[in-house]
Amino acid sequence: MTASATLAELLADLARILPKERFLTEAAQLAPYESDALTAFRARPCAVVLPQTSEEVVEIVRTCARHKVPFTARGSGTSLSGGSLPVEGGVVIGLNRLNRLLRLDPNERIAVVQPGHINLRVSDAAAPYGLYYAPDPSSQPVSTIGGNLAFNSGGAHCLKYGMTSNHVLGAKVVLPTGEVVELGGESLEGLGPDWLGLFVGSEGLMGIALEVTLRLLPKPEKYHTLLAAYDALEKAGDAVAAVVASGLLPGAMEIMDNLAIEAAEAAVHAGYPTAARALLIVELEGEAPQVEAEAEQLSRVIERSGPYEVRVARDAEERMKIWKGRKAAFSAVGRLSPDYIVQDGVVPRSKLGRALAEIERLSQEHGLRVANVFHAGDGNLHPLILYDGKVPGELERGERLAGEILRMCVRLGGTITGEHGVGMEKKEYMPEMFAEADLEAMRRIRRAVDPLELSNRGKMFPGGEAPAVTAHGAHPLEQAGVISRE
Repeated sequence: MTASATLAELLADLARILPKERFLTEAAQLAPYESDALTAFRARPCAVVLPQTSEEVVEIVRTCARHKVPFTARGSGTSLSGGSLPVEGGVVIGLNRLNRLLRLDPNERIAVVQPGHINLRVSDAAAPYGLYYAPDPSSQPVSTIGGNLAFNSGGAHCLKYGMTSNHVLGAKVVLPTGEVVELGGESLEGLGPDWLGLFVGSEGLMGIALEVTLRLLPKPEKYHTLLAAYDALEKAGDAVAAVVASGLLPGAMEIMDNLAIEAAEAAVHAGYPTAARALLIVELEGEAPQVEAEAEQLSRVIERSGPYEVRVARDAEERMKIWKGRKAAFSAVGRLSPDYIVQDGVVPRSKLGRALAEIERLSQEHGLRVANVFHAGDGNLHPLILYDGKVPGELERGERLAGEILRMCVRLGGTITGEHGVGMEKKEYMPEMFAEADLEAMRRIRRAVDPLELSNRGKMFPGGEAPAVTAHGAHPLEQAGVISRE
């Protein structure tokens, strides 16, 4: 059977599952789905399907598996690594209509949501019970829980509370073969292999979450939010190391450089000191007596780090204003440049100052401005490389600069990504971190779950992917050489 005949049969089968208004095949309908937030990569799917129920998602996945056509799950499309880029000629499964809060149990402190549920709405629903959902990526007003799960998103407060993986208790998942499985449960204590841990952060390579059980936390009794302005970016980086070395564990520590400050001020008027070369935001949170004692210690540490100005938020309004500027920084940088690349490398906290100085040097060497906005507490750098795509060669120059920053992160003992994922953007840098044997072990695990590599094909692994069908009879992970029954 020819490829065109297979495609025609696939489209006919999908048309039987969904009504016309939720089954998109026209060029104008497909155009908005050709890329995610990393617009440098584009691909045209053969169709976009918009299911409204879990049953429809399962039927669509089974149809794609039957026709051996790859598919990509997509939420709000905020991925900055090309993680939700369509597979050329494949199917995009848009999950935004699966957006319900299915259950909220304040006594057990859990929320069960569909994958298209917006991150921030979990905390909004939990607020009347004095609870909230801790992972807070900058995109939290628009990004979905399904996407957060796929890329193990963090956020400003991940230093103290961890990543998405630390707050997901269970998930109902449709595997790429169409089988539906339950991973984890409603408890922090799981039994047997940690299949949920394998799924979270797998970037859509192992199927699609249909329902997600989230852990909720009590809202802190008190916040203490401090903003320190420095005349050098390296000083702010060194201040982070000093805070951690003092034994304090803030809820968040964030750094913004002068370009990011300029952009945020223009966008939301946060009241930042615009002359600062760098701003450090440190937030303590917890029970009032503890926060008050830690605030005194923090003040001493920050004073020794050499800021030329220090402010402390006097009330909730001032606190929210400080955070509004930080949360707006990514999108606000669009005011400074028509195009930019967002990188996502990680370095040890003790080497933050050195990394920032190196980024400044590389920026000058390549003749491109770099705005730095990042989760300083865990060394997660977010350098934004500004360029103009209309100028011949600038995109390529920006990509070379981005690559050098990633290699620097690895040299300093860090990684190529902290929370944005590998996706399309960073997959060729995987060998910088992993030996070929390590990469092949990862591929074996992926093929054990998805023998035909249909789910989000082409992401994460360097080079192409050759489908390898798993033989029948043995447990798939045993067949892949990952586990042994001997």
